[in-house]
Amino acid sequence: MGRHMNADTQDLIWDRYEAGDSIAVIARTVERPYTTVREYLARYGHRRSNHEWYQEPAESTFRLTTIEREEISRGLVAGESFRQIARKLGRSPSTISREVNANGGRVWYRAIDGEERAQITCRRPKAPKLAANQRLREVVEDKLGLLWSPEQIAGWLKLHHPDDGSMQVCHETIYQSLYASCHGVLRRDLRLCLRTKRARRRPRGGPSSRKGRGVISDQVLISERPVEVDTRQSPGHWEGDLVVGNKITAVATLVERKTRFTMIAGLDGGRTADKLNNAVAASLGSLAPELRQTLTWDQGKEIAGHRDLTNNTGIKVYLCNPKSPWQRGTNENTNGLIRQYFPRSTNFYAIDQTELDRVADALNNRPRKTLGWRTPQQAINDLEFDAVLH
Repeated sequence: MGRHMNADTQDLIWDRYEAGDSIAVIARTVERPYTTVREYLARYGHRRSNHEWYQEPAESTFRLTTIEREEISRGLVAGESFRQIARKLGRSPSTISREVNANGGRVWYRAIDGEERAQITCRRPKAPKLAANQRLREVVEDKLGLLWSPEQIAGWLKLHHPDDGSMQVCHETIYQSLYASCHGVLRRDLRLCLRTKRARRRPRGGPSSRKGRGVISDQVLISERPVEVDTRQSPGHWEGDLVVGNKITAVATLVERKTRFTMIAGLDGGRTADKLNNAVAASLGSLAPELRQTLTWDQGKEIAGHRDLTNNTGIKVYLCNPKSPWQRGTNENTNGLIRQYFPRSTNFYAIDQTELDRVADALNNRPRKTLGWRTPQQAINDLEFDAVLH
């Protein structure tokens, strides 16, 4: 990977990268080729922690020494308590307790056995968990193939294997197994199953652009929305927006705030206010009245007929403030999930409602962290009143 870089150069690269400098600026600073710096960062998944993981561990004053372990052994033979031993060594009682219990207990503890075990467990690098556990790896790959996110997979594993640590894995481990070359054990093609479909990880943040939306008459802003909507304690409060494809085609998406239940409605070949009203009325019309309380929408021109929508369905429409998509964050997040199925090149007007319902059904049967890893379908089915869903 280019010319050798010493530790000082590597640290400088990470310092400048974390400070926000571009790769080109970093390359000039360390006097290395642009491709060398780019490949170096990519090798560790653009994370300094991955680079540190790959280094040999340094001696730490927090680790027990051989002499301290011998003192622990003598104290146990003398019948001293963990607190007495800890006080003598200037250590925490929990440190002594963990050391003894991990190496045979009070009866079988031996200093030499504890030292050997410590030397083995501190060796670096360690084999990634997904590389050492084939069963776990196959489950993770299967769920990624179903377009589940790493966090959803981690939560599902914890829920279904609460007493089996070997079948649990952190979502960050899954990401590193996909992106970091020093960790990579999952198939590279599974990156395309993630929402972003990126070949490399990117730092959070980035520029965003929004076009002017025009003025909507008689609008009722989100500041006038009832407080109970924010608490998510009662169902029937929806967020909505358009997901746009190629040639300015689009579909309407609706997400219930409490249960995260999702509907995707075709616009019958146009993005006008009338077609949106018809699509929303058709989707929400199949629901029980208790599930048709409010709808929070973006400041798009397609919602200009919000008064007619309220008169026809009884649902009250509130509009977000301009350039404030986070005010309907549940819908924004769901639209990102929908992009896994319909990329920006999709011609939505060539897709029938049956296919849109199939995708919505797939989303409603994916576990959600905010629901305790239940699915939106399970959450809405658990409501006390009868909700008729298509």
